Amino acid sequence: MSKLIHNYTFWLLVVACLMLFPHLDVIETNIMECRNFISAREMVTKNHWILTTLNDLPRYEKPPLPTWITAISGIIFGFDGIYGMRIPVVLITLLLVFGTYKLSQKLGLSQKQSFHNGLILITSFYIYFAGRDNQWDMYTHSFMIVCILFLWDLLNNSQKPLFNAVMAGLFFGFSFLSKGPISVYALLLPFLIAYGFTYKFQLKGKKRYLLLILILGLAIGLSWPLYVKYADPETYLKVTKIESSRWGNYNTRPFYYYWSFFTQSGIWTVPAFIALLYPYLKNRVSNLKTYQFTLIWTLASVVLLSIVPEKKSRYLLPVLIPMALNTGFYIEYLINNFKNIYLKKEKGVVYFAFGLIVLICVAIPIAIFFIAKKDISGFEFWFAGLTLSLFVIGYYLFTNLRNKNFDKVFYSVIAVQVAVIVFGIPFTNLILKNPDYASAKAIREREKKFGIKTYELNSFTPEIIWDYGTSMPVLLNGKTNRLNMPVENKFGLLALQADSVAAKKEFSNYVLKEASYIDLNHVPKTAKKHNVRLTRIYYIVTKK
Repeated sequence: MSKLIHNYTFWLLVVACLMLFPHLDVIETNIMECRNFISAREMVTKNHWILTTLNDLPRYEKPPLPTWITAISGIIFGFDGIYGMRIPVVLITLLLVFGTYKLSQKLGLSQKQSFHNGLILITSFYIYFAGRDNQWDMYTHSFMIVCILFLWDLLNNSQKPLFNAVMAGLFFGFSFLSKGPISVYALLLPFLIAYGFTYKFQLKGKKRYLLLILILGLAIGLSWPLYVKYADPETYLKVTKIESSRWGNYNTRPFYYYWSFFTQSGIWTVPAFIALLYPYLKNRVSNLKTYQFTLIWTLASVVLLSIVPEKKSRYLLPVLIPMALNTGFYIEYLINNFKNIYLKKEKGVVYFAFGLIVLICVAIPIAIFFIAKKDISGFEFWFAGLTLSLFVIGYYLFTNLRNKNFDKVFYSVIAVQVAVIVFGIPFTNLILKNPDYASAKAIREREKKFGIKTYELNSFTPEIIWDYGTSMPVLLNGKTNRLNMPVENKFGLLALQADSVAAKKEFSNYVLKEASYIDLNHVPKTAKKHNVRLTRIYYIVTKK
């Protein structure tokens, strides 16, 4: 029993699985995820494995490794549900968590502190959020952290240099083949900067292995784009031009946009911020050099990302990896010294940060009850589980905070996150509810009834195409800006209400009958977040 209690690998796996697997199909798909799913489906159904497509159109904006993995999952679990489609990103996130756990040990930290670092990582908001959402970001950074593991061994261990170089090169290539050089820039380069400042490079006899990593990584990472450039040069160059221009003029934000980066850790926001205060923590950590390394790694990643004009919150994902290691130093300090802290301000910050979590434990069930009390029928089990677990954990957290047993306070915070995932996520179906929701799948049934084919008018929406179940031709020719009318005398047509289909001259010889509609929004039409992009009017079009 004692061995099981101290089996940190086992408990890290348990917590990580509880954070990632439950209710994996509850949260709606988003545009980025749908693009990945559609491309994966078309790989399998239309054999577009290399020259990847989206709704049968070339899709070269993202490298294909995550989509290949997703396609394999689709073959195993089917393309009808999203649970099986999201399993790959869960497994890749587990790779990230255990890669970081292992790296923490290689940095000279104890197994227990490394365990805590892994727990902090998987319960950081954007880590578990991205770990449940099958996009490209998690793949590229997870593969890169494994590359960094082998690179660390190469730099610090004289044994098996060739093996470490080959493995580092492979995962470098996998990362590159997942989202291009993103993780090289946002995770590997900051790591190298921090390593150079903290440990200094000792490269005698290792340069040829580092060159091997670079050659092997680039050979794997560039293999697909070079082939696409050869096979479809015109489209490839057009896509490359668009993608490269976005770094400088698309979704641009000021340099300081990422300065609140520590808030992306969610429940660890206050500890993460305090851990960044070097003058305060430098004399309180057990391993100053490693703390300096994780701090520089974190800040270097933020600065490098800030330099790039294009900014999005999800681009901060690589920052959360070294920041989890960095935050662990403050948690370790509190576990070992909280009972001996006598400064009122220092204690006050701890009581504020973790006392706030106690209040959250009480507030969440009460808020859900008042927001959704009229519709709670059918959700009684989840409400009872959430209320009971959060009240018990909140009381346990409060008691141990008052008694200054900070190790139990820490584990209580982990339990809060697990309880919210296990019992709380089902309430998204209760709170986010659109009485006018209409799936695109219903259109397929109408097609069978009328024996017709359906077209999109001007452009397609990935969420609709994914829900529809197969590709759908678009009438508008992007090159000529004219409609290519179908050869059929009768067909289905999807259009936005604002498109004013009947007023278009191309339809002057057709009779349009409004037959149905699509609305994939999970909020009602009156809500501010109701997105017109996710709606369509469905017409039955008949030639006169």
